[in-house]
Amino acid sequence: MPTERSPDDARRFRSALGAFATGVTIVTTRDAAGSDVGLTANSFNSVSLEPPMVLWSLAKTAGSLPAFLAATHFAVHVLAADQEELSLRFAARGSPKFVGLDLERGPAQVPLLRGCSARFQCRTAFRHEGGDHVIFVGAVESFDQSDRPPLIFHGGRYALAIRKEATPEPTQEGAEPDSSFSQDFLVYLLGRAQFQLFMSLRRDLELHGLTEAQWFALSILGVSDGRSMPELDRLLWHTGHRVTHELLTSLAAAGLADLSGYEPHIRVTLTEAGRRAVIELVAAAKAAEAHAERNLGTAEIRMLKRSLRAIVRETDPGAPPLVTPNYPE
Repeated sequence: MPTERSPDDARRFRSALGAFATGVTIVTTRDAAGSDVGLTANSFNSVSLEPPMVLWSLAKTAGSLPAFLAATHFAVHVLAADQEELSLRFAARGSPKFVGLDLERGPAQVPLLRGCSARFQCRTAFRHEGGDHVIFVGAVESFDQSDRPPLIFHGGRYALAIRKEATPEPTQEGAEPDSSFSQDFLVYLLGRAQFQLFMSLRRDLELHGLTEAQWFALSILGVSDGRSMPELDRLLWHTGHRVTHELLTSLAAAGLADLSGYEPHIRVTLTEAGRRAVIELVAAAKAAEAHAERNLGTAEIRMLKRSLRAIVRETDPGAPPLVTPNYPE
């Protein structure tokens, strides 16, 4: 006789299952009326390598259950890290899931999605009732795979899969020493990465006759023009630079900015020449960023930026003290 479980037991059981990270899939088929059917599922698993077989499960309350029960074929799509929006679309009830998608067709005209980490085109081998779900076992007739990192679901939310670094090779003569300082000290790594990433941009700054502080001030104005001196100083302070009267007058003298008002209420706006310089330098900065990211996957880039934003939040010292006006004598 089955043991009765309380609602609290069910919640704790669901939470415990959430500790297991799973991939995210979309399963598609075609119903008897010729309409495409699909849903998001993370119950996918392998059954056998020889012959190749996979399984997934669908709740008995699902509106798409009749279509899958009647279908001779289905397709399982292992979603890539950049397909979270697609996962949410197919998880929503009643949404126009296939509208606007560039589809391929498999056996029995089953719709196939593009851009996935992997796809499995299956013939329905048999079905089995498992509690409140129906388990579908498919014989894999064909499959394909890409190098896109997969989307992960863990603890009730989406996550990113990051490959662990391989064990480093023994240090060769003349190679960089494998020390905790050079390899694991965060301040060193961030400083070195920033220095090396900024090297190519410095050459472009020199062509425009700009310093780093001037460039950072211009880049802020390129996003939101008409800033006051205190506003610019508060934003620029996080880069290690301060906005001074001399800095602003140097931008005005170069024809890149117009100044209005009086200290400390000076407002700074870009000139047409300033806007052109910002556009050119932003393009150079994006090129340097793309070059630095060329060996990183989408998931790694997103995780890196998310981690850096977290470090920025945790180390933010708060608002800077106001700069004391330094007027020319």
